[in-house]
Amino acid sequence: MKMQKTLIGKIVSLKTEGTAVVEVTRKTAHPLYKKLMKRSKKYKVDTAGMNLELGQRVKVGSIKKMSKDKYFKVITVLK
Repeated sequence: MKMQKTLIGKIVSLKTEGTAVVEVTRKTAHPLYKKLMKRSKKYKVDTAGMNLELGQRVKVGSIKKMSKDKYFKVITVLK
């Protein structure tokens, strides 16, 4: 599979079989005051039979849409 976009995030949920919810946090500057703010978004990702645990940092890559909300796949587990 050709992966185009990669993100790094933390696993926050493993309730569904074959799927994990990963929270990706980024820092953006406020348009007027230029103060850095944390913004986060949760993505549903395919685990492909990997043994994952809550709180692990993972690298995910975009793939062809697998379901209504799932269009990322876990590439590797980071330290």
